[in-house]
Amino acid sequence: MTKVDIHIQLGSVEALHEQRGPLSAKETGQDMNEKTKATGAPPPSLDRDALQQFIDRHRIDAAILNLNEHTATVADAARALEVETDQIIKSLVFRHNDDALLVIASGLARVDRKKLAAFLGVGRKKVKFANPEEVLRITGYVVGSMPPFGHRTRLRTLIDTEVTGLGTVFGGGGSLNTMMRLTPDELLRVTGAEVVSVCEDSPEISVE
Repeated sequence: MTKVDIHIQLGSVEALHEQRGPLSAKETGQDMNEKTKATGAPPPSLDRDALQQFIDRHRIDAAILNLNEHTATVADAARALEVETDQIIKSLVFRHNDDALLVIASGLARVDRKKLAAFLGVGRKKVKFANPEEVLRITGYVVGSMPPFGHRTRLRTLIDTEVTGLGTVFGGGGSLNTMMRLTPDELLRVTGAEVVSVCEDSPEISVE
């Protein structure tokens, strides 16, 4: 028995690119803010069903995979999916000044806040990780389940250069026991992200 149950996979990336270009700012978000303003009630948290609806609505070439366990770490996810750790992407929300920013990095790579701050043109101390409550409020997803798109509000997105060189990647699937499979090309198309080197450099290993 396989460890993952493929929920759905749509057509090829090439066919979708012919039919659609990058998603607009309105399309990229779930438009939950408008619903909240209309009803006055706090918006509900999002889950894998909301993500699947977003994928279906925008004909995104991605598949949500149901896992038999909650994968709390990159290593856990790679083991459950039987893939390399570099293929697991993580979506991280940062705050700088009054703005929120999404950074997508791969595997065990660590985001270099000095590089990120330099790219944003601010001091390092101005760039901070969003806490779990902020992440839920901004994206609609709990930490550990957050996909790289389909959030409550549209976020400016940066993708580390290492991600773009991979063939297939796996990100948060909207719930704690799901992951989403897609290609870096499709990820770039949907998010409209900027490709930037924002992770710490790997230490060089000398051979004597």
